[in-house]
Amino acid sequence: MAELYHRILKWLDERFGAGAVEDFLRHKTVPLHRYTIWYYFGGMTLFLFVIQVLTGILLLLYYRPTANDAFESVQYIVTQVRFGWLIRSVHSWSANLMVFTAFVHMFSVYFLKAYRKPRELTWISGMLLLFIVLGFGFSGYLLPWNTLAFFATKVGTDMAGFVPIVGKWILVFLRGGPEVTGATLTRFFGFHVAVLPGLATLLLAMHLLLVQQLGMSVPPSVERSIAEGRAQPRSMPFFPNFLLRDIIGWYVALGTLGALAAIFPWELGTKADAFAPAPAGIHPEWYFLFMFQTLKYLPAKIGFIDSELLGLMAFGLAGLVWLVVPFLDYKAGFGRVTRFFTGLGVFALGYMVVMSALALR
Repeated sequence: MAELYHRILKWLDERFGAGAVEDFLRHKTVPLHRYTIWYYFGGMTLFLFVIQVLTGILLLLYYRPTANDAFESVQYIVTQVRFGWLIRSVHSWSANLMVFTAFVHMFSVYFLKAYRKPRELTWISGMLLLFIVLGFGFSGYLLPWNTLAFFATKVGTDMAGFVPIVGKWILVFLRGGPEVTGATLTRFFGFHVAVLPGLATLLLAMHLLLVQQLGMSVPPSVERSIAEGRAQPRSMPFFPNFLLRDIIGWYVALGTLGALAAIFPWELGTKADAFAPAPAGIHPEWYFLFMFQTLKYLPAKIGFIDSELLGLMAFGLAGLVWLVVPFLDYKAGFGRVTRFFTGLGVFALGYMVVMSALALR
């Protein structure tokens, strides 16, 4: 068996340089400390993204992206296609779990200061991937063309219209016209299955390349302990030690996903009707609730400016600060700047949780 393995490896090495890959895996290590568990959420998010791609391809075999046929095609998948209900439920639940693990990964990287020099571009590419993941959620929500999705998309795209100067252009670009119609569905379908996956693939390749090139970051507290001689640097081989642990995390994600999809199948609801009144208590998906609730608390106008505009500008500014935090917290681990940004992270996390909880009351 060992001889066959070496013959195959030699054959691949002569054609693809597989020996370099084996050598890389043999020498790559991962820091080992009490925060190592947070490293696994990046791989878990990638695993759920792969589940999204595979189940999405299966759904595409039957889905028809038109206002007349979208709801009926999803209904056919759920009721007539063998295990179609399960595939759709897995796709929907994995989308939500992927957003959750992406947020956990982002906040763990933030609090462990893994964005420090020279990993600034790793952080930026990861943040852009998070924005794309949210774009996946927003665009995919409309595709079943049910009542909740229709009115949630209408509210969400209305917000784009408040952007100064280019707001109306953005609204028409997203909707394909002044109102949410079949043209909106077609555009969101294009974003969901072509534009966003293409961008995600490029950014994911860049992100993974940077992670492999620069390795895993060691938290400042562990780094300080090692520098002061209070601890010794510890690590474990990426292959097979870390990879096997990563796979266990994938199994946990898969088990959770399977249980949710089987026990709580994703509901289809009723077909969208543009002339019907909006249902009571409508709200966006859970990962947009903190913004939704914030805008609800604002008055109609603040001074002479619409409150929605100020709210969107505030969230846009916050997102920009979060994106460039490696260049602001440039002394991470060594002083007041870091303590300020650590506090900012705690505030942001607490704000998102509290506002989301209030929106679900």
